[in-house]
Amino acid sequence: MTVTLSELPTEVIYQVLLHLPPSSVPTLQQVSTQFNELSQPLLWRHHCRTLYHYWSPERNIEEKFNEPVAKANWKHLFAERHRIDRSTSREIDSILASQVNRIDKTERIVGHGYDVKDTLLRQLSVSDDTEDVLARRFYSNAVLGSVHRTMAITEWMKLKNGEAVPLERALAAFDLFVLRGRKGDFNEISALLDQIAEQIRTDDTAFTDRSPRSRAIALAEFLRRRNFTGIQGDAHYHDLQNNFIGIALQDDDHPSLPLISVSIYCCIAKRLGINAQPCGFPFHVLAIIKPPPGLNMDGQNLQPGAEAPTPMYMDPFRSSEEMNPKDLKAQLQSLDIPLRHQPELLDASSTDEIVRRSAKNIITSVQTFPRHNGPGPRSAASSFPDHEGAFYAALWALMLLPDGSPHSAGMQRARYLHFILERLEKQTVMDVGLIEKHILPLIKDPTEYGGLLDNIRVMRSGDRMRRQIKARNTRDTQEKVKYRIGQVFHHKRYHYQAVITGWDVECAATPDWMDHMGIHTLSRGQHQSFYHVLVDDRSVRYVAEENIAIVQQEVSPELMALAGQHFKRFDEASRTFVSNIKDEYPDD
Repeated sequence: MTVTLSELPTEVIYQVLLHLPPSSVPTLQQVSTQFNELSQPLLWRHHCRTLYHYWSPERNIEEKFNEPVAKANWKHLFAERHRIDRSTSREIDSILASQVNRIDKTERIVGHGYDVKDTLLRQLSVSDDTEDVLARRFYSNAVLGSVHRTMAITEWMKLKNGEAVPLERALAAFDLFVLRGRKGDFNEISALLDQIAEQIRTDDTAFTDRSPRSRAIALAEFLRRRNFTGIQGDAHYHDLQNNFIGIALQDDDHPSLPLISVSIYCCIAKRLGINAQPCGFPFHVLAIIKPPPGLNMDGQNLQPGAEAPTPMYMDPFRSSEEMNPKDLKAQLQSLDIPLRHQPELLDASSTDEIVRRSAKNIITSVQTFPRHNGPGPRSAASSFPDHEGAFYAALWALMLLPDGSPHSAGMQRARYLHFILERLEKQTVMDVGLIEKHILPLIKDPTEYGGLLDNIRVMRSGDRMRRQIKARNTRDTQEKVKYRIGQVFHHKRYHYQAVITGWDVECAATPDWMDHMGIHTLSRGQHQSFYHVLVDDRSVRYVAEENIAIVQQEVSPELMALAGQHFKRFDEASRTFVSNIKDEYPDD
């Protein structure tokens, strides 16, 4: 007996529709009344769940997925995402088709929020035989970076404005500056912390019955057994990856500085009902644990009128044992810290203070890295994550969350602004809207404000102008440029390996940069070819020809991998050097 499609049970027809492209469903519904009356919310919720992984926070998508299916308009929600998907793809195509108005196009994409991430990841993963694969991957990555940075800066702006921001999100904002296409955003980091907390409850069913002190110690023991705190193996203390909570949670060895180790401890403690917070102890962050109201750390009831119970201190980076408060006070005295300041240093730190300390640690790692490895190839761990992205994140954090008096804050901001603008003009021009929105209102000095406003106008105007074609194969070029793109060299002075990614016939940097770098002290000064290079620590630098010695020995595997990624992913080889802040900061 022949059975027509319309005679099949509704459940079977629904399963058939699941295999159709969403764009075909409206057409099929016009075929018959039965198809049109089919229960649609389940179908469209399925497409929302399977086709899109990343959603803007304001959509509360997880809450919607957990609610009764009929409570949300799933067809409308899918249509919105599909519209954003198509709009984002058109903007990326337009960015590739023309070198003008790229800032405006990027801002329109970023304006859609996190809904665009799925589309950008799809653009990033186009096949190698795509005609414009290099440019498409480059600009998709650049726009995705702008999306991530917008989210990170939004969290720090909340802190600046006095809003409560969870510690994990405040620190995860640093990860977003170096995230690229990897996992490790706000929700993914929270999910990892949730999993660890649930594992503790599963392994120790009596955990919640313990006293506050016993739970605090048990948590530290669990994290240290699983290597979620401290630095293991051959990793160096100053490796940049040790500064990022998302990297620490995802890496098999979970390397982290004390600040990150303590933050992981505190974030999981909160999920387990333990009142633990980072403590602002100098040079080495600790965790301070306080008992619930009306109890002491041993779980005993407090008598009416009794003194506040003594908190306990933990250093999960080093140990699972409780620290003696007397020893901590003795350390403060040995540092000649006045008694009136000691209670503050032995109490919980604010989240914005932890962000500042983390930013300073990142700067220390960026500065220390070229020194502690010395000559020769650097370790793969030390080359990850992106040094420039990390440095840029630290600058933004310190720019938005300076410490000290208003006068001191203004001086700090003026200093950090110089470095932010230097990077903005050469590498992250698409962030100009972030400067306008978040930094421009912070500038109080009229002259400085006017200068920044002029810089912004120049960058926007330049982006709206068509580029002039510059001939690169002139006779002057052939005579003056000795080395070529793709050649690997050894820096004569700083002893690192790098690959050439671009060049200028003469130094094209600003006079201030040339003065700062001492270009006039070189034997040939600025009147020699200068090269844009990718270093094996993932930084990009600007090198005079006289400091280049072409490598004859074996090239380090790390540099080979980086060079392969660079020339595969980027169609714009010419990059610039971002100066490091030269001050030393205490390690956390």
